[in-house]
Amino acid sequence: MAAGEYVSVSSQADTENADLDRERQELVDDPMGEHAEMTAIYVKRGLEPELAAQVATQLMAHDALGAHARDEMGITEMTTAQPVRAALASAATFAVGAALPLLVVLLIPPSLLLWVVSGSSLLFLALLGSLAASVGGASVVTAAARVSFWGAIAMALTTGVGALFGITA
Repeated sequence: MAAGEYVSVSSQADTENADLDRERQELVDDPMGEHAEMTAIYVKRGLEPELAAQVATQLMAHDALGAHARDEMGITEMTTAQPVRAALASAATFAVGAALPLLVVLLIPPSLLLWVVSGSSLLFLALLGSLAASVGGASVVTAAARVSFWGAIAMALTTGVGALFGITA
């Protein structure tokens, strides 16, 4: 999972870097057009045209690429893709999330494993989804339903693929 997260977020970082390279070239090729573009962004956000032009001039004098990245493309230090951080977070959350069902495996008799591990895994998904939503200020019910639904789908598909290859629980 961590490797997949790294690859995915690395692709996002590549796209951001390509966008920044294009913007850098546009700033060289058409600085007046880029200034007009920034002015229009600030007017759209509610500034008077004269003030918007002054803001664009000052921000571009300080850091033109940074201003365009932030205000035109929405790329900031806080939002920029960070593949290693994403991979580490994915690995850590996967390990924590896997620990709970593994604990159930240690405590439940083998004859009950299939149903108890499946059910408790869905319960843990709902609880962890709810916790994440609560921390993030999102709807706890929506998050719990989403992770439970997709977790159940993933379990069903995994079971189906196993059955296709003659592997049963």
